[in-house]
Amino acid sequence: MKTTDINAPLNNKLAIDWVNTLFLTLTPLFAVVLSWIYFRGHGIEYSQIFLAIAFYFITGIAITAGYHRLLSHRAYRSSSIVKFLYLIFGAAAFQNSALKWATDHRIHHRHVDHEKDPYNINKGFFYAHMGWIFYKEPVSSEEVQYPKDLLNDKLVMWQHRNYLSIAVVVGFVLPTLIGYFLGSALGGLALAGVLRVVLVHHCTFFINSLCHIVGTRPYTDSNTARDSFIIALFSYGEGYHNYHHYFPSDYRNGIRWYHFDPTKWLIKVLSFVGLVNDLKKVPEKLIIQAKAEMRSKKLVMQ
Repeated sequence: MKTTDINAPLNNKLAIDWVNTLFLTLTPLFAVVLSWIYFRGHGIEYSQIFLAIAFYFITGIAITAGYHRLLSHRAYRSSSIVKFLYLIFGAAAFQNSALKWATDHRIHHRHVDHEKDPYNINKGFFYAHMGWIFYKEPVSSEEVQYPKDLLNDKLVMWQHRNYLSIAVVVGFVLPTLIGYFLGSALGGLALAGVLRVVLVHHCTFFINSLCHIVGTRPYTDSNTARDSFIIALFSYGEGYHNYHHYFPSDYRNGIRWYHFDPTKWLIKVLSFVGLVNDLKKVPEKLIIQAKAEMRSKKLVMQ
């Protein structure tokens, strides 16, 4: 099994990963062509559009609440059924297995803006957005391992071993079948399947690219991460990225009640019914202190 180590030295000789490259470049084309064929033959059917919206939110939040806040940062604990749903619908987002995704993300936090950062914004917007996925993972000089907590998680490892099958069945076959029962298998495949995958991809990728370029840095300027309410609207609440990089273990990204963070709301609702617990929350005094230190720093620099 190919593994990744957070501390392993990198080999700078990168080779193109043709599977990833073709998938990321051809799915937008297929989305446009299939959607055009569907709309031309069926017109606008709201049931198909609602299905696409449902899959967009379910698969996207499976990434943000599951892959990201639960498995990458352990910001809370979940029941097995919730984790299972995160894993199958997260796979349907076609962003790799949770094991690989969470490992890459931990490396990103540990080495943000430096050479070992998998999606280093200093290598350019396109590279951070999706270009890094076009390359095969650099080979380290020694045998490496995934984080032990992930390797010891039976559900995570089950998904990792069966990732591609789960992704295809839940991401393409399931919406096609539901679309068929709603009146058009093509509609389900085109809208809730392929087009939805493309939209979820780029809404997630915005966090790695735009959230390191656009927005404010109210908590820290030690890295390029920024807070952006606008990006939060497209990224299931992940746009408060400066806060997240300073306080990564908080189950929230948008800390105020008015911050758009549907991932936070989902986690909180699940906690009310006992499906998740141990929600980690940064003490308010630390948040105020971080903001005060940044304001003082800005005043000194003026």
